[in-house]
Amino acid sequence: MASSTLILKFLFLTSFLISTVVSNDIDDTVSWTQSPHHAPSYQPAAAPSPHHHHRNNTHHHHHHNHTKLATPPMAHSPAKAPVHAPTKAPAKAPVHAPTKAPAKAPVHAPTKAPAQPPSSSPVPVAAPMPPRKFVAVQGVVYCKACKYKGVDTLLGATPLMGAEVLLTCNNTKYPLRVKGTTDKNGYFFIKPPKTLTTYGSHTCRVTLLTSPVATCNAPTNLHAGLKGSLLVPSKKPPLSSPKAGPLPYDVFSVGPFAFESKTPCNH
Repeated sequence: MASSTLILKFLFLTSFLISTVVSNDIDDTVSWTQSPHHAPSYQPAAAPSPHHHHRNNTHHHHHHNHTKLATPPMAHSPAKAPVHAPTKAPAKAPVHAPTKAPAKAPVHAPTKAPAQPPSSSPVPVAAPMPPRKFVAVQGVVYCKACKYKGVDTLLGATPLMGAEVLLTCNNTKYPLRVKGTTDKNGYFFIKPPKTLTTYGSHTCRVTLLTSPVATCNAPTNLHAGLKGSLLVPSKKPPLSSPKAGPLPYDVFSVGPFAFESKTPCNH
């Protein structure tokens, strides 16, 4: 009976030790898996007190060698969190050279609008020509003062009566030569020839011919009296009366001309 009791106690202790060891292993496992700050620490299990055999009637005390209870492992200090090597900063994305801007599309010159055929512009109408009129020529001839011989001036000059002048028109179709004679005032007036009109007046010249005075018969070139004076249109004289119509000719002027002495004056 005593031996069976011992066997039962031994089995009980054995199962208790096994459960203690397993629980410690589990606790160790939990302490590794849990965060180091929350790993529970366990008090070491107290060793069981020695058991005394019950006294029997034979007073024989039988000692058995008890197996020492395994000391439960000490609570492990929380393991340091594994130090991981710092992760390398992500490599910079490769910098690609900026892509060139797309080439500009070639600018084409604007196409010229098709040239329109030149429209036949109306021929400008020429201004009507002024009506043709006959030409009359007037002028005055003087005799220069002796003291101004050789000088182009009319100071001290006097009108020369009976002097002759010549109107010459170099119209190739109608060549014209007409003479004129001065009056007592030295004035001459050449009536308009029927072959000379205003259209041909620009071809005419007037020159000096002769003087009736022996002491004043040398023609001078005053106002082109020798080379020929061009005809200059004169201002139209006012009408003598309201009923009088315009003259049938235009008056042109030349000169004034002058003769002078051939010899020096006698003082």
